[in-house]
Amino acid sequence: MKERRVAVIGYFAAELLDIACVTSSLESANWLGASPPYRVRLAAPGGHPITCGSGLVLHPQEALERLTGPLDTLIVSGGIGYEEAADNRLIVGHVRRLARESRRVASVCTGSSILAAAGLLDGRRATTHWRWAGELAARHPAVTVDPGPIFIQDGNVFTAAGVTSALDLTLAFIEDDNGADLARQVARDLVTYLQRPGNQAQMSVFTAAPPIPDGLVKRVADHITGNPGADLATATLAEAAGVSERHLTRLFLKHLGCTPGRFVRRARVEAAAHLLTSTSLPLAAVAARCGFGTAETLRQAFVDRYGVPPSRYRSTQASAFSAAGAAAAARG
Repeated sequence: MKERRVAVIGYFAAELLDIACVTSSLESANWLGASPPYRVRLAAPGGHPITCGSGLVLHPQEALERLTGPLDTLIVSGGIGYEEAADNRLIVGHVRRLARESRRVASVCTGSSILAAAGLLDGRRATTHWRWAGELAARHPAVTVDPGPIFIQDGNVFTAAGVTSALDLTLAFIEDDNGADLARQVARDLVTYLQRPGNQAQMSVFTAAPPIPDGLVKRVADHITGNPGADLATATLAEAAGVSERHLTRLFLKHLGCTPGRFVRRARVEAAAHLLTSTSLPLAAVAARCGFGTAETLRQAFVDRYGVPPSRYRSTQASAFSAAGAAAAARG
């Protein structure tokens, strides 16, 4: 194989970052010695310029109608124009055709709706941007939609969550094709982590919790996230808040969509993830600081949440973080 042919499919109001994260990462891999090199082409209906959702215009190298296989990888971008694209028989038909001629097929963000419209996700587990996951599930009941992970692989079909998750997915492709060393070099050049594990959650209680209109729930939630190693039993939290356990649970379900116990477990695992990448504490110490009785309890909770054990998470995330920091120090 002289080259890996990669086609990125765009359309009116596609998301520029969905496209650029893929194309820039693969080009960086080429500069760093990918073998065989990636030959990346942006394709669009009629080969016409793509006005992205941001207003910037991209000029594709290929007309979608004239693009033929075999392809190594077919990637469908997302963007605010996804509904029109998913309803466009020409786009959907050619994506379906090209998928048959591709070693692997992928979508980023709402590009999953186009794969679903082509029937490529039927009977498969898939993800998309958390904001549109419910819509995808409602429109395509044959697809098992999981809004949690950064990206999902089901057979030779990959679906990524949204926007910058395209970077994680592309780094995973580079690692599969060329090994972890090259993927790490690309991540370092892009000044990013090696890659977040595919099963890492899209949303975090620390960064993405919705506004909590109920003052009591907000106070309790803030206490939990700020003190993961404390006694956070529902009875203890309820007593401190001056309400019954039943009433506190009802308020959490209403405003946060989960019980206090589930919120505590999630906050503790995310606190542990932060310590694993920012400190050299042994697992037992991380477990103790985050309210887990033992390192094994932490491991079980971590696997449930992220799909990887804490040791694996630390080895990929912390090593990439340290390498990037070392490179920055050497330059400065």
